[in-house]
Amino acid sequence: MEKFWLGLGFLAQALFAARFLVQWIASEKAKKSVVPVAFWFLSLTGGGLLLAYAIWRRDPVFIVGQSTGFLIYSRNIYLIYKERATMRKAALPEAGQPD
Repeated sequence: MEKFWLGLGFLAQALFAARFLVQWIASEKAKKSVVPVAFWFLSLTGGGLLLAYAIWRRDPVFIVGQSTGFLIYSRNIYLIYKERATMRKAALPEAGQPD
């Protein structure tokens, strides 16, 4: 079981670190600083797995740090999808209105 958790911890750290690579590539392509949605999903997935690993390790410092991040990443994803839904709704013609 120890090897499983150690492997999970390394996988989680790799996912968490990959978010910076994704952000860097997206920014280079855009020629400005951008934070793609993939950054937040990698943050949420990597952070969630790191939180599970921290709980298994019973490390209160690590648990608090990852719990806080997990909430922030979740909130950012929620705000992104809420904004997209609002934009889609605004783009649709209202029922009964001529196009």
